[in-house]
Amino acid sequence: MTEGNFVDYIKIYASSGKGGRGSAHLHREKFVAKGGPDGGDGGRGGHVIIRGDKNMWTLFHLKFKRHFKAEHGGDGGSSRSTGSDGKDVIIPVPLGTIFKDADTDEVLFEVTEDGQDVILLEGGKGGKGNWHFKSPTNQTPRYAQPGIEGQEAWYRIELKVLADVGLVGFPNAGKSTLLSVLTAAKPKIADYAFTTLKPNLGIVEYRNHQSFVMADIPGIIEGASEGKGLGHYFLRHIERNSALLFLIPADSDDIKKEYEILLNELRKHNPELLDKQRLLAISKADMLDDELKEEIKQDLPEGVDALFISSVAQLGLMELKDKLWKMLN
Repeated sequence: MTEGNFVDYIKIYASSGKGGRGSAHLHREKFVAKGGPDGGDGGRGGHVIIRGDKNMWTLFHLKFKRHFKAEHGGDGGSSRSTGSDGKDVIIPVPLGTIFKDADTDEVLFEVTEDGQDVILLEGGKGGKGNWHFKSPTNQTPRYAQPGIEGQEAWYRIELKVLADVGLVGFPNAGKSTLLSVLTAAKPKIADYAFTTLKPNLGIVEYRNHQSFVMADIPGIIEGASEGKGLGHYFLRHIERNSALLFLIPADSDDIKKEYEILLNELRKHNPELLDKQRLLAISKADMLDDELKEEIKQDLPEGVDALFISSVAQLGLMELKDKLWKMLN
């Protein structure tokens, strides 16, 4: 998926349909001079429904259509015939989509399952026809209920990428290169910071035709949790990953310090992120000889499993897949 097509934040307007009017019709036919009330009820207005779709990865389809309006219910007729219900509007969204009230920023609900339907806005109820109001003291009511108005509102929609493994690292740590080598994804790769501006997803093929999804999240910088760099824009995507793969290049000045900074940014954004399983990969390891590797091993951070890899030289990639698969299962 090209970067421009990945949309993970959008604002939409939705309105449900108004209920149809009840009928105030009085029954008339030959030889029946004064038939009683027989006005039917109005139909309900159309709902606005959100539906989870596992085959979608982005909110791109909402980029150019942001207004959704359900149909009004039909009016009631004679012979107690009920008006037709307004047609519902169904908006498909990827799994991991969160709906917020645009004014208060309150989280309303989240779509996590394929085929899950959530009524965003209910259509207005249809009005009752005049036959409901017949009584011993009022044999021919000439009034009926109007339909109830529909609802309308603006919503903020956010997508948190659902991936098994999230790649975490500073800009230019080699995350996009690793993703392109392990998967069929074609992320934008260049030798400068913030090449990746949107998350890239790729499917990693594993042994016996098994696979898992890996997400290349835009690079973290110190202060990201306060909104520096790309800030919260990407940190929310990491919340959905089952495991986190920290990627730090072998030519880093201080691997331990970089790891602590990355960990600290995650902690400040959401402490629960530290409960996820973590693996540390030292990238660009093709530049190291055995002596240098041993030297680096002495100063690696504690409490996290580490291994040396090289995307370019294809070093340690199978071992990396094995470790990730073990973590996920």
